[in-house]
Amino acid sequence: MTTADLTATRRPRAVRAVLGDLLPGALARDTALVLAAATLTGIAAQLSVPLPGTPVPVTGQTFAVLLAGAALGAPRAALAMLTYLLAGIAGLPWFADGQTGTGSPTFGYLLGFVAAATAVGALARRGGDRTPARTAATMLAGTAVLYAIGLPYLMASLDVGLGTALHLGFTPFLAGDALKIVLAAGLLPAAWRLLGARR
Repeated sequence: MTTADLTATRRPRAVRAVLGDLLPGALARDTALVLAAATLTGIAAQLSVPLPGTPVPVTGQTFAVLLAGAALGAPRAALAMLTYLLAGIAGLPWFADGQTGTGSPTFGYLLGFVAAATAVGALARRGGDRTPARTAATMLAGTAVLYAIGLPYLMASLDVGLGTALHLGFTPFLAGDALKIVLAAGLLPAAWRLLGARR
């Protein structure tokens, strides 16, 4: 083994950054990012369009959750979604349509926000938001995590089978989810290019 090989093996691997890491500061930056992401999710929840025949509305929340995950990285994104969730449970009316608490059959999707943002953040730190193709795959994975938690909760809350739950809480949203993934696949790599960050 050459000296160069030894040096390479001893050198610590560089930690891949997420967009939030490019901002200056540490604690103040992280606190601001967490609160901003929670607030953005609360605002996006008010962009709510009810659909006939289902208690699950179309909202801007999932887009905010996925973007927060990619921009903040797993720990901060998870904390942001926990902040959003706990504030809504405590009575802040910033769930969809100004709802609060845990009584809605769609509450499982809110629980899924934490896991989805964490998954997207972990993938983004590994470079999952640097190209359109990788970003699309990252957002698809986060969306799958969200449904994996939201649909079983919907089934239990409404006492319906999987087929009905898919009809109520999955199928009507596929086109919107695809649009959100396409938008993210354009926005996130463009942000990296704009900032001049190396891949």
